[in-house]
Amino acid sequence: MRFQSRQSRSDDERILPLINVVFLLLIFFMLAGQFSAADPFRIVPPQSLGEGQVAVEELVVQVAAEGQLALDGVILEDAALKAAMADRLAGREGMKIRLKADSEAPALRVVAVMEVLREAGVEKVQLLTVAGGK
Repeated sequence: MRFQSRQSRSDDERILPLINVVFLLLIFFMLAGQFSAADPFRIVPPQSLGEGQVAVEELVVQVAAEGQLALDGVILEDAALKAAMADRLAGREGMKIRLKADSEAPALRVVAVMEVLREAGVEKVQLLTVAGGK
């Protein structure tokens, strides 16, 4: 009785299934993953001549062009923003807050939001901008 001897598989044939699995996992994570939470409304920040990098902070207050407010992606009114900020700042001294305002938002509205933040106990506010032309 004669058996056929198995032909040895080449290295390429052995690694091909592994490559397929890796690419499928890569595609899955690219489609399923989310890098950061989306803003509740579209914001175009004003331009800045400075080139400094912003460090990651804990709280982000957003002001839309129409004057809407959001705290970490949740749309709020002025009074609710003040209460939410007071709750989140309880026990935390000197915490910076990032203010992301649309470039079309009225300056008086942005200043009013800063005043609400000050009344809530915020000591430092960082206004986010994008680098602009000189």
